[in-house]
Amino acid sequence: MAISSPGVGSNLNVTQIVSQLMAVERQPAGRLDVKEASFQSQLSAYGTIRSALSSFQSSVDALATPAKFQTRSATSSDTAVATASAGSTAQAGSFQVDVTTLAQNQSLAATGQATTTAAIGTGVSTQLRFEFGTISGGSLASGVYTGATFTPNATALTGTVTIDSTNNSLTGIKDAINAANVGVRASIAGDGSATPYRLMLQSTTSGAAGSMKISVTGDAALQSLLGQDPAGTQGMTQTAVAQDADLTVNGLQVKSKTNSVSDILPGVTVSLSKTGTASITVSRDTSAAQKAVQDFAKAYNELNAVLVGTTGADPKAGTRGPLNGDAAVRTIQAQLRRVMSDSLGPGFTLNTLSQVGVAFQRDGTLAVDTVKLSAAAAEKPEALAALFTTSGSSTDSLVSVKKQTSATKAGTYSVDITQIATQGRVTGSAAANLTITTGSNDSLAMTVDGTTATVKLTAGTYTADGLAAMVQSAINGNSTLAAAGKAVTVENSGGVLAIVSKRYGSTSAVTASGAAATQLLGGSPTASTGVDVDGKLNGEDASGDGRVLSGAKGSATEGLEVEVTGGSTGVRGSVTVGKGFAARLDAVLEGFLSSGGTLSSRTDGIGRSIKDLDQQRAALERRLVDVEARYRAQFTALDVMLSNMTQTSNFLTQQLAALNGG
Repeated sequence: MAISSPGVGSNLNVTQIVSQLMAVERQPAGRLDVKEASFQSQLSAYGTIRSALSSFQSSVDALATPAKFQTRSATSSDTAVATASAGSTAQAGSFQVDVTTLAQNQSLAATGQATTTAAIGTGVSTQLRFEFGTISGGSLASGVYTGATFTPNATALTGTVTIDSTNNSLTGIKDAINAANVGVRASIAGDGSATPYRLMLQSTTSGAAGSMKISVTGDAALQSLLGQDPAGTQGMTQTAVAQDADLTVNGLQVKSKTNSVSDILPGVTVSLSKTGTASITVSRDTSAAQKAVQDFAKAYNELNAVLVGTTGADPKAGTRGPLNGDAAVRTIQAQLRRVMSDSLGPGFTLNTLSQVGVAFQRDGTLAVDTVKLSAAAAEKPEALAALFTTSGSSTDSLVSVKKQTSATKAGTYSVDITQIATQGRVTGSAAANLTITTGSNDSLAMTVDGTTATVKLTAGTYTADGLAAMVQSAINGNSTLAAAGKAVTVENSGGVLAIVSKRYGSTSAVTASGAAATQLLGGSPTASTGVDVDGKLNGEDASGDGRVLSGAKGSATEGLEVEVTGGSTGVRGSVTVGKGFAARLDAVLEGFLSSGGTLSSRTDGIGRSIKDLDQQRAALERRLVDVEARYRAQFTALDVMLSNMTQTSNFLTQQLAALNGG
């Protein structure tokens, strides 16, 4: 227990003396506080630098998008007729669009009902099966076809809806169809008659191939109400015909299943609004590229201001930044300037920033010559893009650069293919039976790329092409296969069908079994598994996955992915990959900002120094407690001794006085 007596009887102020002595003893703690404040100031400065570097990296990433340098704009002379948008691959020019017919979705109406809630039929479980395709031939009167043919659309998915006693009202049927997401929108409309409520169905697929065929299995009342076979019995009436958009482009006849037409000219999408004529003009738009470069220079200057502010000094004012003389910050400044001052090399049409008007000033900032930049963006957009971004090109139209990483070295590499990727397939051994019968050959067991499902086929008699289209739609519309992302195409060759996986490579395989498989593919179908592409990049063995060939680890082509979409084996020319300034800067910035990078290493070191100071401070506090206790004990003992001496002195004085008085 500490003694705090100000003096027992000697008038010696022990508390004040100890306090003054301890103030001297605590001076090392003050020096530790000063050191910690300096370290904390450095940490704060590094945090500011990290934030500025991250902002600069964001501007670099924005600059690394090639499409930003190849932007096109499209304008229309009559936006009420048509508007247009242009992608980076669009060619500048003008073309005339003359719209005679707009694309349209088919709509059907059921017979009117007295209420929307009354049960229809007995409630027995009933399946509605929706198919989509094209209606041709015959005649159409009062919404009903006579003598027409229905051809399934191979690219449209089939779908089923179950109706039973829980949902067999008009409202229940509407809700069930909408919830099933089978490509049909259902609604209820009133026509003012004695039985006003009519179920309305609209195909969500526009164009002539979006017409509906509805097969109903189960309740007779529902079959009478909803069954819809354009080539046979029709329980519903057509209120809007499915039709393609019909237009001419510079005199060339064009048909489109939608009013958004993207296959007229490469990179151009035309949106049709009404019949009439409009002129579409496509031109370059360099504003995005120029803004990205200017934002890049602005972000660098903001970063530079932070670096200078944290490391600078003002001799007159006698102040200096918290990181004045810091080697790590000098390294950051030097590396950034070196990257931006370098040349990309002879493989680039534009290879320095100064060629496009971006240059360092005497004060260390970047300035942008907008005249030079505008000229480069307008005259050499591809070269300007390559100056900043990663770029890849191929001498073979069926070979393309799919990806490259920071490990990929810039350069030109030969491509030698020893094996072309193929798809898994099962091919029939005989012509298919063109009639599908319910309960007999309408159930097909399929395994596509490792996923197994039972596929329900639609009963009917087909042409070979129509059967192929129906089977493809049924397989691709199966919920199990669709959820797994598996799909097929069904080919017809002289009546013999082949079911082909859409996937390429060694994981691509198709098998079919059951009675339906025998009817479709014959008794001895042939199954073959796909193979991966194989070959060499830059003369070194590369690994294949599907149609993608990847460079070997540790080689110049590490991280490079080349897609081979067809052609023959053998030498397939070369691919060239380049890394522009944005790509190179991003790699440098990542080195600064990564968990094991320059900033983390420096801040981790400062953190350890602060922790060491805390340990020193704790040790000092423990020593000071002991020192203070010792001081108090010593001065308290002195106080007691002085008090005793004072008492003795007083006694002797009294005794002497008494003797003298005697």
